[in-house]
Amino acid sequence: MDFDQLHVFLEVARLKSFSRAAMSCFRTQPAISAQIRLLEEEVGERLFDRSGGKVALTEAGRCWQDYAQRLLALRDEGRRALADLDHSPRGELRIAANEGSCLHVLPEVFAAFKRQHAAVQVHIRRGEHNDILEEVLENRADFGVVSLPVRDPRLKVVPLHRDQILAVVHPRHPLVKRDGPVPLAELARLPLLLPRSGQTREIIEDLLRPHAPLQVSMELDSTELLKGFAAAGLGIAFLPRTLAAAEARAGELALLEWEGRPLYRDLGLIFRRDRALGRAALAFIDIAVKRSADGKGR
Repeated sequence: MDFDQLHVFLEVARLKSFSRAAMSCFRTQPAISAQIRLLEEEVGERLFDRSGGKVALTEAGRCWQDYAQRLLALRDEGRRALADLDHSPRGELRIAANEGSCLHVLPEVFAAFKRQHAAVQVHIRRGEHNDILEEVLENRADFGVVSLPVRDPRLKVVPLHRDQILAVVHPRHPLVKRDGPVPLAELARLPLLLPRSGQTREIIEDLLRPHAPLQVSMELDSTELLKGFAAAGLGIAFLPRTLAAAEARAGELALLEWEGRPLYRDLGLIFRRDRALGRAALAFIDIAVKRSADGKGR
């Protein structure tokens, strides 16, 4: 048994497909099948049920999945321990975050970290909230950056960043001419640009639905698309201030507050509670928290 077999096994289990796992691992499908066959011969159990044209973990496979994840995590922990012997962070960090955080919140954190720890390689995995939680829980990422709250008891949460959510419109939108915050009843009656899913959509719907039936003009799965369509005058988007600040300064978008209770997006750094953190990881947490505390990440 080797670590490559464990990685292949976890990819097949995650993707529920030998062909997709082959693409993910940059292998041929027969090579993936051969690795799984060798692993099954060594553990003495069938790990996958391939009947009916579908791939699913057997009971033995579900049991083995946890051990495979822990074995790979121990390998990575050992590598970090060896890298820490010279008391200077080395090795690599794998961080999962969504598009908006990657583009607008984390670059300054990464820049500060790399200035102090150039020997550490930083790998970014982009995904949405649930994908990021899965990446961290399955040890495919050392850290995740997600919207809070996160209530999974297996995860440790370090608060990083707070941002007010604002209505985002074309600069010549009629709402821009109003004096003061916009009434929620007026916002609710206008065409809305909303994310397809996620916490931001849920809180905006909860905020506006009591005032009028919502007119969802478009559902979009990207922060950049939400900004672009708002700038084109196709509706009202709702975004954290940081994510639209550059366009507002350039006169491409206008940011509006509404009457009543403001809404905030809180970001946190998450990692497994049972994970031993090396020097590089601890240094990253320290820098990320300091950037948040002094306001430079806002």
